[in-house]
Amino acid sequence: MSTQITEKKDIRSIIASPAMQAQFSAALPKHLSPERFGRIAITALSRTPKLKECTQESLFKCLLDLSAIGLEPDGRHAHLIPYRDNRNNITECTLIIDYKGLVSLIRRSGDVAKIHSDIVCDNDDFEHSMGEVIRHTYDLKSPRGEVYAAYAQVTLKDGSTQAAILTKDEIEAIRKRSRAGSSGPWVTDWNEMAKKTAFRRLTKWLTLSPEISDVIAKADEHEIDHLLVRDVTPKPNILPDKNPFLVQSEPECTVEETQVEEDAQ
Repeated sequence: MSTQITEKKDIRSIIASPAMQAQFSAALPKHLSPERFGRIAITALSRTPKLKECTQESLFKCLLDLSAIGLEPDGRHAHLIPYRDNRNNITECTLIIDYKGLVSLIRRSGDVAKIHSDIVCDNDDFEHSMGEVIRHTYDLKSPRGEVYAAYAQVTLKDGSTQAAILTKDEIEAIRKRSRAGSSGPWVTDWNEMAKKTAFRRLTKWLTLSPEISDVIAKADEHEIDHLLVRDVTPKPNILPDKNPFLVQSEPECTVEETQVEEDAQ
């Protein structure tokens, strides 16, 4: 018990230390202060106690990556999630950028005036040409029919548009490659996952900073973006060995459901 308290104190003291604050300050954009960022990081440790079992190297790397792109680990835009690697007998911190965080990053680029994502159903009036959504309307009072596609589209400030349109077969192929494709939101909220998948595809076509592009690429590589479900708040009555925020592997790194809040947009 005393060892755990010491480790927790050490992590918090390092985050609040002048040296770490200086590193945050050097990376953070002007609208975020290192003091606030540090406080939110410490709050994340309290919200997800298993983070204190992560290697300090992985935890601080996630925090520095977040500061470089100007997002906070607030449980809405970005999340710090502990993953247990039983093969190597370590727990590592993994950074998950939420849908809302991606929208924030893209809006911050200054080039985007509007972002929209939706599903397309049999009874919708939908027209597209050369990768651009020309028209999409439907009657809210009538059944829309079966989903056959999803898309995401941005309107840039110069008036031009960029869109990504995925057929249901393409979305299903992505779902089947996902480690959580047979559970969680792919089962309970397929439409929202389809819209999010189209949005993630769209980000590949947008002009983003190298730091942001790198974060998205890493998320795609590890299929982290397919692990989002509804509730990010740890339940107070959960026993340590039942904590859904600790993802375990047996014998290699596999991923169970990780609970992360996602608003439908």
